[in-house]
Amino acid sequence: MQGKNTQLATFGGGCFWCIEAIFQQLKGVLKVTSGYSGGDVPGAPTYREVSSGKTGHAEVIQVLFDTEIITYKELLYIFMAYHDPTTDNTIETEYGSQYRSVIFYHNDEQEKMAREVLRESKPNFDKAITTEITEYSNFFKAEEYHQNYYQNNIEAPYCQAMITPKLEKFKKFYQEKVK
Repeated sequence: MQGKNTQLATFGGGCFWCIEAIFQQLKGVLKVTSGYSGGDVPGAPTYREVSSGKTGHAEVIQVLFDTEIITYKELLYIFMAYHDPTTDNTIETEYGSQYRSVIFYHNDEQEKMAREVLRESKPNFDKAITTEITEYSNFFKAEEYHQNYYQNNIEAPYCQAMITPKLEKFKKFYQEKVK
């Protein structure tokens, strides 16, 4: 599915369900896959293993996008706006390195853009940005029940409390980017 005008982006912003739902709304995004990246144990990890915090993996999304429609830099700005890049290994009441804010760059140009966007984003936050910028090394697709989580569980209390408000805010501010 990857062509000459497509690239991959890999982002970890706490729980993958929240950022997956945002990125699935974007024009130019061809596919969003929830998974795990950045770990240092052999083999494909399970959700239970990653949730233990002992594998080194982060919950991430991998985004296949059309560079003719949306740029990597635009994806970075949206990523920074729709998760909290100032928390250290935390989402709400859950803690662990699996929830860290991280950008896994796939090439030198992505690394350069990520560093630039983080620098430009600093004035928008009261606290220091803790987002890691790390070279991409691996990606493991999460279990099937994590894929398209919001669409498949829209009435679930977590989705209503956490994801729906983010989506409404996103659609308001990025109306021209919504599919």
